[in-house]
Amino acid sequence: MFRRLHEPETTVTVFVDDAPLRVAAGDSVAAALLAAGIAVFRAAPRQGSPRGPYCMIGNCYDCLLEIDGMPYRQGCLTTVAEGMRIRRPTEHEEHA
Repeated sequence: MFRRLHEPETTVTVFVDDAPLRVAAGDSVAAALLAAGIAVFRAAPRQGSPRGPYCMIGNCYDCLLEIDGMPYRQGCLTTVAEGMRIRRPTEHEEHA
């Protein structure tokens, strides 16, 4: 769905659901995950439908993730960092 126009000059390693992933340094978490082919970030609270980044400017809250142990962080407003731990909430956690 998304592809880079140029290969990144610098990369960092983040962990998505405990799996290592090399991403472009300076990207937002949302952009990095989308570029890696990860489009589903969480499930909608009511219907359970898959949700992912929509606006990429912090207005819609569809990119909420747990980042470095802090829940409900907006992936589109958070810059990746070396060793960052990113966890997509499970459907059960969304409804808790």
